[in-house]
Amino acid sequence: MASELCSLVLGRGLSCTKPRAHPPIARLLRPSLRVSGKMRNRNLSSQQKRQQAKRVPSGQFPLNMDTQSHNNNNSEAQESNVAGISRSGERTISSDDADSDINRQMNVAVSTPEETNIVIENDVRQELSSIRLEDLISMIRNAEKNILLLNQARIHALKELDKILSEKEALQAEINNLEIKLAETDARIKVAAQEKINVELLEGQLEKLKNEMSSRNSVEEGKHSILDWESPVILELNDLRKENELLKDDIQTLKLKLADISETEEHVSLLGKEQSALKSSFMELQSQFAKAQDDVSKLDSLQYECKALSIKVENLQELFDNARQKLDHPSLDLQHHELQKKVDKLEASVTETNMSKFPSEKFHHYDEILQQKIDILEKRLQESDVEIHSQIEMFQESVREFHHTLSKLKEENEKKSQESSLENMPWEFWSQLLLIIDGWLLEKKISANDAKLLREMIWKKDAQIHDAFLASRSKNEHEKVATFLKLTYSCKSPGLHIIHIAAEMAPVAKVGGLGDVVSGLGKALQRKGHLVEIILPKYDCMEYDLITDLKALDVVVESYFDGQMFKNKIWIGTVEGLPVYFIEPHHPAKFFWRGKYYGEHDDFKRFSFFSRAALELLYQAGKKPDIIHCHDWQTAFVAPLYWDIYAAKGLDSARICFTCHNFEYQGIAPASELASCGLNVVNLNRPDRMQDNSAHDKVNPVKGGIVFSNIVTTVSPTYAQEVCTIEGGRGLHETLKSSSKKFVGVLNGIDTDAWNPSTDNYIRVQYSADDLQGKAGNKDALRKLLKLSSSKVTQPLVGCITRLVPQKGVHLIRHAIYRTLELGGQFVLLGSSPVPHIQREFEDIANQFQSHSHVRLLLKYDDALSHLIFAASDMFVIPSMFEPCGLTQMIAMRYGSVPIVRKTGGLHDSVFDVDDNTVPVQYRNGFTFVTPNEQGLSNAMERAFQYYIRSPERWLQLVQRDMRLDFSWNSSATQYEELYQRSVARARTTTRV
Repeated sequence: MASELCSLVLGRGLSCTKPRAHPPIARLLRPSLRVSGKMRNRNLSSQQKRQQAKRVPSGQFPLNMDTQSHNNNNSEAQESNVAGISRSGERTISSDDADSDINRQMNVAVSTPEETNIVIENDVRQELSSIRLEDLISMIRNAEKNILLLNQARIHALKELDKILSEKEALQAEINNLEIKLAETDARIKVAAQEKINVELLEGQLEKLKNEMSSRNSVEEGKHSILDWESPVILELNDLRKENELLKDDIQTLKLKLADISETEEHVSLLGKEQSALKSSFMELQSQFAKAQDDVSKLDSLQYECKALSIKVENLQELFDNARQKLDHPSLDLQHHELQKKVDKLEASVTETNMSKFPSEKFHHYDEILQQKIDILEKRLQESDVEIHSQIEMFQESVREFHHTLSKLKEENEKKSQESSLENMPWEFWSQLLLIIDGWLLEKKISANDAKLLREMIWKKDAQIHDAFLASRSKNEHEKVATFLKLTYSCKSPGLHIIHIAAEMAPVAKVGGLGDVVSGLGKALQRKGHLVEIILPKYDCMEYDLITDLKALDVVVESYFDGQMFKNKIWIGTVEGLPVYFIEPHHPAKFFWRGKYYGEHDDFKRFSFFSRAALELLYQAGKKPDIIHCHDWQTAFVAPLYWDIYAAKGLDSARICFTCHNFEYQGIAPASELASCGLNVVNLNRPDRMQDNSAHDKVNPVKGGIVFSNIVTTVSPTYAQEVCTIEGGRGLHETLKSSSKKFVGVLNGIDTDAWNPSTDNYIRVQYSADDLQGKAGNKDALRKLLKLSSSKVTQPLVGCITRLVPQKGVHLIRHAIYRTLELGGQFVLLGSSPVPHIQREFEDIANQFQSHSHVRLLLKYDDALSHLIFAASDMFVIPSMFEPCGLTQMIAMRYGSVPIVRKTGGLHDSVFDVDDNTVPVQYRNGFTFVTPNEQGLSNAMERAFQYYIRSPERWLQLVQRDMRLDFSWNSSATQYEELYQRSVARARTTTRV
């Protein structure tokens, strides 16, 4: 104990290895030392015994072993010091002294603390007097060595502790991996079970068909029995035949119209030819008339000259006669000579006159001839004048007819050009007009009937309402209303009135594919001539910059909720040419003022409130739509609300269409919460209505949408088959089977205007299927942006843009990264995960490849960067465990990136393997695999890489074929149009009956 206390005292008193002066050390030791020197030998021997007793087996903590060896060395040093003191003769400590010290300590133990301190201090003073200064210094140095050794032991222990913690983290990571693999295994088991069920269903259908064939053969002997037996297939075939006959009639009508149009065009061309011929004849007549006028002018000049000559002849004749008279009666007063001269002159003049008489007679004859010619010419001129006049009259009549026809053609052309200009007017214009009319109706400025008529004019894109709007721009509100009311008249609507009620709409409020469907399908139906309107909640986190002419109406719509009426502010605006109504509830819970779209604890209340307010808006606006289309569980409440409450109020013109985009999300809640929006809980919480199939005390909005809708759709044909199974239906497979006649899968499309590599402003170089040079430029730009290697220009780049959730096959995405490197390619991932452990796992992978030259993981959402990745990548990996539709594969092909997908849902309906001989060559567009494991994905990737490297020309043809595929909304909108029209036609037939 003495050595331990001494070491403790010295350790506290010295903070560095350099020893201090002797007096301070003594001063430090005086108040601290508490044991007698006689106990030293006793402690040395007893310490060795204790150390042997406390010794632990090897393999345990090394700190104890090191400490033990240090204590032994310290004991040996202290024994040598004691021996030195004894040899010097100062004092020898014997065993008797030690025993006496023990006894004294025992006595001290029972004494008071003050007495104990006095005794210890006296012993210390006696002991210090017997210890030499050099021994103290050596003891201090030994203590310092022990302290250093202890510090080293502590450091070693800390290292061991860090090692243990790192091992613990590694074990935790392994546990996380095992959890992920367990989830993946469960998913595979589900897929296997689903495939097994599909096989069983197919076997059942095959057996059913066999039975039907056998029964058909058995009843073929009797014609009467055949007539009694009509399968649904025959009835459907009869319906199809009738539809085909109607289609043939429509085609024949269209052919007749086309023939009339062609005849009209031929008539116009003939009129043009006649016009040109008339113009040429008119020009000829004008030239002839000019020549005739020239001839007349020449004749006039000749006639004038003849008259002048005849006057001269008459004057000469008079002179000759006078001379004759003078010769016959000469004057007597004149002299003979003068008379002779005069006679001579007269003779000369007579001679001259006689000489000129012959030409005058000749000229007179010539004049007569000319006069005859002039008469003939005048006669001909008169005849030509008559002919010219008649020709001019005919020409003028033809010109009048031509101008009349031309004016008609101009009117028709102006009408057509006006119609064409009206057709080319942006949809924002017509949507704005529509919103103005509805605003006047809600503000009670026009009647419901007038609003209906004006809506129909807008619907038809009538030129009158277009001109009225332009003319009334500078007028006040009252004058505008008066101008529009003058245009009201009855007309027939050219298409359907369709209203979408949804929780999302791209690009202003988009979370997933639902937003793309609402805007894409709406625009496609609008282009087909249908009136399309959208109703959305007014979220505080919407992209307000993308809404055109957003304004609040001066009206408040009240709707029922939780036993009272709540006000709703109505906003209007256009989004990508579509008219949109935004509902802002004045509710104390601020349902849509939460900073996000979904994920709130009261989502059931939020969206049931919105569904009721949307129908209340339609009711108060006096709208009579043909179709109300609601989407997913958030607006599935519309279907039961419509039939149980609003149809009785008079809002009964519409058929209800419900689309479920993903049956994994159903909005199940306690049945009591259904009463908030005014629905009868007792009436609806039944197995054949809204009661959840698994929990009878809960209601399922998706089930309610299926039961109460006239049309039920999902987003791809294959997914429609998958959800009719136990695994795919998520508890609703029986409900869907019972509604199979109205349930259909329609493959979604993409917005080909937003996703167009020839006009995309997000990519570096624009390109098309006919000019693919820009794709290499985008690939180089992405490599530079992400600091990837550009040493091999032709090195394949694999892209992946997805949410990192189990549905998307995260284990296969992880495998694709490493497999791409093994195959010699580059990999780029863009996406994030709402699941914490998946996000952490991919963050670790991203850190692992942070400075790698061929892999980059970008764990975020970036719309602009996604465009560039689509344009730069050569292949796209989509290994989903299940996929209702999927738009990524369609966008990738639009940008010339060949998809590598698992055959499920919409992926099965849109991607066909290049090696599948059962599919026509023009439809083979990618690489597929069936089994959701690493081997299946590896095989598909290996085939894709071999195709890319070994057959560059065929790969180029594949890329061009993919880019030319039509994944627009046009085909999908046509299918929805047919579903709408059939439902509306059935409803009208039922109403007439």
